[in-house]
Amino acid sequence: MTPNESPSVDPNQEKPSQCQPQPAPAGPSAPGPTTSRRGFLKAGGALSMSSLMGTAALMAQSGDAKAAVEWAEHFQKNYRLMTDAEKAEARARLERRHSAEYGKKVTVDITGPQPGVLMGYALNIRKCIGCRRCVHACVEENNQSRGKGRPGEKIEWIQVLRMERGKFEKEKMNQGYPEGLGIQVGGNAYTPAGQVLEGQYHYNPEKVPEEDANYMPIACMQCEKPPCVKVCPVRTTYREADGPVVIDYNWCIGCRMCMGACPYWARRINVTNPVLPKEEMNPVTHYLGNRPRMRGVVEKCHWCLQRTRHDRYPACVEVCPVGARKFGNLLDPESEVSKILERKNVFRLKAELNTFPKFFYFYD
Repeated sequence: MTPNESPSVDPNQEKPSQCQPQPAPAGPSAPGPTTSRRGFLKAGGALSMSSLMGTAALMAQSGDAKAAVEWAEHFQKNYRLMTDAEKAEARARLERRHSAEYGKKVTVDITGPQPGVLMGYALNIRKCIGCRRCVHACVEENNQSRGKGRPGEKIEWIQVLRMERGKFEKEKMNQGYPEGLGIQVGGNAYTPAGQVLEGQYHYNPEKVPEEDANYMPIACMQCEKPPCVKVCPVRTTYREADGPVVIDYNWCIGCRMCMGACPYWARRINVTNPVLPKEEMNPVTHYLGNRPRMRGVVEKCHWCLQRTRHDRYPACVEVCPVGARKFGNLLDPESEVSKILERKNVFRLKAELNTFPKFFYFYD
């Protein structure tokens, strides 16, 4: 046979291919394979989980403390579903990491809601002078990012809206559109009275109050029916029993749905790594409050849980030079907030949305 010739094969003597399935024996004592797609996936999933847990054990025993802590945080439960023991473990992990990171002893409080307490806030808009000390005190107390370079590095939970003063003038009556009639646009349409211009909550005047401005601070309203909680796909934000709406930063996925749902512009997201100098970091923190955040998570006001759950005022209340801010227990008829609701003219911002804020504005 030459190399170009093919060997002749007798079709009657051809052996079956090894790739073809072999018939299963008929006897009941030797059952055939029963592996299904579901069983294969289940076995693969168990193998993957075993591999992950094994890797976690190896990393936890390794000398890389940061890697071990981050791995443990990645697998921890949502905070509101943790047992007391698991909360204590999470607290200890954060205290070790933050203390090493910032070079000082950092405490992470896990004090829960106090029974019989429903926090409430009231602000006298007639007294506010627009000094923005509340803004700066909030930044310092709650470890907010202080960057000045790239957009998004500077975060402020409180906004003090600067509203222009103005008046309506007779001379402008004939300046409407169509001219002389003003059927569509009145001549005084562009008066700045009560108007908030773009970016006017970042003002920095030499002297306050300004003669041509009024002020209205806004922040998280800590709604009794918070729309941000309803839209969160991972349930990382929720309302605590004593009133504040909080965020479990470890479970936030940065989808920003809560930001879109909030009608009060009260939420911020860390689009970059937060800029928090070691010497400026406040080491007294709360797990659901002012502990250092990460890139890609949302944050907001929580009425200084590290303070208010230990019978102290929020930082913004303490620093207000004119006493425009009040804070207390809405269930206590003798608290300042309860007295204000009883005796003053109060209103809620955007009450028609049925969010039922526990942040009230009032005036004398």
